[in-house]
Amino acid sequence: MNSTTQTEKKWHVIVVEDHPVVCDGLKQLIDSQPDLTCVGVADNTSDAKRLAGECQPDLMVLDLRLKAGDAMDFIKTLRVEHPELKVLVLSQYDELLFAESALRAGASGYIMKENATDEVLRAVRKVLAGELYFSERVAAAIVQRTLREKPIPSGAGIERLSDREMQVFQLLGAAYSPREIAERFHLSRKTIETHCEKIKHKLSLHTAAELKRFALQWAAENLAPSERWVVSSSQNGRAKSNR
Repeated sequence: MNSTTQTEKKWHVIVVEDHPVVCDGLKQLIDSQPDLTCVGVADNTSDAKRLAGECQPDLMVLDLRLKAGDAMDFIKTLRVEHPELKVLVLSQYDELLFAESALRAGASGYIMKENATDEVLRAVRKVLAGELYFSERVAAAIVQRTLREKPIPSGAGIERLSDREMQVFQLLGAAYSPREIAERFHLSRKTIETHCEKIKHKLSLHTAAELKRFALQWAAENLAPSERWVVSSSQNGRAKSNR
C-alpha cells in the first residue's frame, strides 16, 4: 500500500534522446529521485509521440538534435495534442536563437547537455512546477537581448521566416555554406537549398549572393558576438576572408 502511494506521488517523465549513453544516464538519474520516475524512453519523434499518448507523462526531456524527426516541429505538435505535457529541451547548442525558437514552439525549459546533474534536476523540477527554466548562459543572453533590443527594419521580412528557415538564415550569416548547414542538421543539401529558396522569396532577394550578403549584414547588425553561431577555426578564417 505504501509502495503504491509513493508511486502515485511521483512525476512521470519520458526521455527522448538518440544517444544511448546519454539516454541511459538520464533515465537512471530520474529514477534515482524519490519524486520522479522515467516511464519511457525513445530515440525518435514517432516513438516519442506514441509514448506521450500511452504513458500520459507530466514531462518530456527532449533532445533538440534527433537523427529521426524534427524536434521543433514535434514540440509544436505536442502543444496541440498534449497541451498539459511540459517539455524540457536538452541541447548541445547555447545559441539564443535555438532557445527562443524552442520557447515559441511551446517548450518550458532549455538546458545544455554538459550541465551538471544537479542543474538538470533543478530544471526538471522548475518546469514541473509550471516555471520556465533556461541554462545560465542562455538566460544571460536573453537579458542582454532585452536590454539592447534593436528593431528590425519594416519590410525586411525576417519575421516571416519559419523556425528552420531562421536557423538556416543565421548560419548563412555566420558564413556557413549550404553543404555545411546540411551536415550540421543531418539533412540533404537539396533540403537546405530549398529552405534558401524560400528565404530568398520571403526576403525579396533574387540570388544566392544577395542572400549571403544580407544574412552577413543582418547578423552583424542584430546579434552580439556571443550570440552568433560558434564557427570552427577553419570556418572562421574563411568567414573573415569572404567579408
